[in-house]
Amino acid sequence: MRTFPKTKQKGTRMSTAHDHDMQEPTQQKPSANSPLLTESGPALMRTPKGMRMAIGLFGRRNVGKSSVLNAITNQQVSIVSDVAGTTTDPVEKPMELLPLGPVLFIDTAGIDDNQETVGELRTKRTQNAFDRCDIGLVVTEAGTWGAYEDDIIRNLEKRGIPFIVVCNKTDLLDAEILGNEHSTAGAARKAPRGTVVDLHRETVVEACRQALPRTLQSKPLVCMNAADHKGVIELRQALLDNAPEEFVNDPKIIGDIVEPGSVVVLVIPIDKEAPKGRLILPQVQAIRDLLDSRCMPLCVTDEELPQALAALKELPALVVTDSQAFAKVAKIVPESVPLTGFSVAFARFKGDLPTQALGTLAIDTLTEHSRVLIAEACTHHPIEEDIGTVKIPRLLRARIGQGLAIDNVRGVDFPENLSSYDLVIHCGGCTFNRRAVLSRIQACVNAGVPVSNYGLTLAYLMGVFDRSIKAFPGMEAFLAKAGKQR
Repeated sequence: MRTFPKTKQKGTRMSTAHDHDMQEPTQQKPSANSPLLTESGPALMRTPKGMRMAIGLFGRRNVGKSSVLNAITNQQVSIVSDVAGTTTDPVEKPMELLPLGPVLFIDTAGIDDNQETVGELRTKRTQNAFDRCDIGLVVTEAGTWGAYEDDIIRNLEKRGIPFIVVCNKTDLLDAEILGNEHSTAGAARKAPRGTVVDLHRETVVEACRQALPRTLQSKPLVCMNAADHKGVIELRQALLDNAPEEFVNDPKIIGDIVEPGSVVVLVIPIDKEAPKGRLILPQVQAIRDLLDSRCMPLCVTDEELPQALAALKELPALVVTDSQAFAKVAKIVPESVPLTGFSVAFARFKGDLPTQALGTLAIDTLTEHSRVLIAEACTHHPIEEDIGTVKIPRLLRARIGQGLAIDNVRGVDFPENLSSYDLVIHCGGCTFNRRAVLSRIQACVNAGVPVSNYGLTLAYLMGVFDRSIKAFPGMEAFLAKAGKQR
């Protein structure tokens, strides 16, 4: 069991430049008996959603999902009501869960919602939330289990998502199991305030476990009465004990492919497409990743790149560029220096680099009769030379022909049926968590549709594809195998 370190904390992550990823600092102070909760400053609260472990709350309407969320965050995040179906769209709440770091709770609408029109939309939003979750909380009323709960389990298991069963409203179960003389109300008259639920805890936990299907009786189980904030510490500990390994041991973006002390040049063009007064998220995250890896990042524009290389006593260990500048940068950086792009690095960090690299090769199979889907996770207003709607389509049509059909989607919009497409090109996914990106990649694989990403596509169209992926482990062997297939 992981314990709660008193002094050691996860490193603070740098904030994003995207307005839609900024989170306002909270004035809520952690409770003295809640050692896992800390909201110690604005920097932590501006951690982008895509870097947070996503925790989904699933269950029937009115089982207390919103109460569980309010209890664990110690805030009135979701509206609580006895009226079933109060929660409509998923409610998101970022917080800090130490020692894991930043997390994002997603409170969903009940999946048993059968109301016409609106109910169907609510259910669809809830189903989409499965694709974003790194771990699920299956909330049920203590002592009950049925087809709806089974359906939640199936959705989680088919995606390989770990989960915790949360039996809520144990105060009702106390009275039913133990009799009136031992009920919560009766015990309250005999016990100190705040100790009622714990008096018969073992009995209550055993009763909740026995109500579960046999296949789930060995799964993580937390019994609580969220309305009274009972069982919160146990739930937080369960989240720590069952967190996916990638959130316990942070994966690297590029820091693992260079030695500590290495100089890494980051090429960041400052043009009219660059956000005013700030850097884009992948650039910020790469800088922090290198600093955490005890490397020395040198940030330059593409215009100053020659001067920067000349000023160094030795060639850098790696050059990482904005993918749109691949062609220009590749001519400047010596062939002996590994070169890749931010978006290519994110294909490994957030996605599946071998699968997406293989999908990129499908560009050569496209014709003027083909159809391509370009998917953007961000919902920012497209600029004049937007990469997804302008630059990549222009380069593709210049290579394939003007008849090439291209569709664009943004944000959470993603077709359920991909069968009409010959290639899907996804962005780096910096505002998505890895689970969401992998879910989309898997949807493409299931449909038999090749999938690439922005950086890989640009590298391929600019003739630097092989060079852009050689820096990553295992990709030399990939290229050797792919070379035989081309």
